Amino acid sequence: MGKEIERKFLINQQKWDSLSKPAGKLVRQGYLLTDKNKTVRVRATEAKGFLTIKGQTVGATRLEYEYEIPLTEAVELLDHFSQAELSKTRYEIAFEGKVWEVDVFSGHNEGLIVAEIELESETETFNLPDWVSKEVTEEEKYYNSNLTITPFKNWI
Repeated sequence: MGKEIERKFLINQQKWDSLSKPAGKLVRQGYLLTDKNKTVRVRATEAKGFLTIKGQTVGATRLEYEYEIPLTEAVELLDHFSQAELSKTRYEIAFEGKVWEVDVFSGHNEGLIVAEIELESETETFNLPDWVSKEVTEEEKYYNSNLTITPFKNWI
């Protein structure tokens, strides 16, 4: 059974801006189904497409099944079946043997930057880079699926 254990953090904008980082990847992401117990997501990058099914999050863990699909099909699904969508640039930052995925959101979520780290277990220990600030793992408003319904620009 597929499982994802992921923790989410906000970042310190000033430290992030001064960080030397690799080129980011543009991501277009939409949802075919979004409810409290499950989501079905389609993602298109510049080179690949993905279909992902996720279960309800408990702590930092949830069931996850992700499949690469042809990019043309991902774009068609986004164009014709997506109920809600967001866009972001994803950066992969290596730090002390772990890869942090940092999403810099655009569009209605511009101004929001979230760092995620995938773990082997919920009790796994790791060090935080100095550009990471507050943990938001259990705050549902930071779930990507919820950002398509109530975007960051509407929080204020």
